[in-house]
Amino acid sequence: MNPIPLGVGSTFLIIKRLKGIKMKKTEVYILSGFLGSGKTTLLKQLLEDERSVGRRVAVMMNELGKVSIDSDAITDDVALKELLGGCICCSIQDKLEAQLQGLLIDEQPDVIYIETTGAAHPVEVLDAILSPLFADKLMIKGIITTVDGTRWKERKTLSPQLQQLILEQVKHADFIIINKMNELTEMEQARITFEIQAINPKTRCLLTNYSQVSIAQLRNLSISFKKESQQLDLNLTTFVHQFKKPINHTRFEEFLKELPDTIYRIKGYVKFDYSEQPFLFQFSYGMPLYMKEDMSMPLNLVFIGENIDWNVIQEKLAILEKISLE
Repeated sequence: MNPIPLGVGSTFLIIKRLKGIKMKKTEVYILSGFLGSGKTTLLKQLLEDERSVGRRVAVMMNELGKVSIDSDAITDDVALKELLGGCICCSIQDKLEAQLQGLLIDEQPDVIYIETTGAAHPVEVLDAILSPLFADKLMIKGIITTVDGTRWKERKTLSPQLQQLILEQVKHADFIIINKMNELTEMEQARITFEIQAINPKTRCLLTNYSQVSIAQLRNLSISFKKESQQLDLNLTTFVHQFKKPINHTRFEEFLKELPDTIYRIKGYVKFDYSEQPFLFQFSYGMPLYMKEDMSMPLNLVFIGENIDWNVIQEKLAILEKISLE
């Protein structure tokens, strides 16, 4: 069964096929990090561990070019989807959604590893993965960022844009692996650790070579989105709310204006009391966007934020629905 290419009517078919299959939540690990920092080496170790415990595994590899470079690292017993010719956080989000729904339906994996391009921004990647069509089918375990210690030491020689990208990859990580420690002095190792932990003080930071890490430590990551609140000592967390009824548009706009600045993304489907069909809703850094749909859609709303008490957001949404029903 091949994944459905996105286009006219494909969204309806995705919903129909997903509803027809009873699925448990699939774990998702996002492997982030700049070019040559050790992501593929780490992926190989993770796959070896998965093979030893017999779990169903799938991998999505993203390359900016039109030819895959690292796909030979994946053995034949692992389902592989390649996303070529762009970054999943911007130019090929539609391909990602189609490939991801294909994996969920055809392979029904226990875990999916997503190896991003070196140019990918963690927030944008997480946003691309969490389609409201199947957000409640996934359990995001964490963003694991690999850092080349020698490149970090010399990062000031890079362009300002690349310097900022590397900082963002570190800032939003849930586990940081600093590689090439054998090429650094003890003083350089201490300085790099201090600098990275100053950017992301709440995340475990491991100094190593060739991405050698205890797999058990990675398995303990737990930033999975759910319908209850998240732990507040984590960085990026996600939350899914499902509306039961149409809501008042004005009240919804008031709710948006009161949101914390650290809610970076909202996307999904919302139905207002004056309309028979829902709207595709997207919210990015304070700017809302509505697009009218011509078919019924699951009224899931996916939030991505940093250090958010989702209980508070849930309470406000419950009040919003209650008011709309009165």
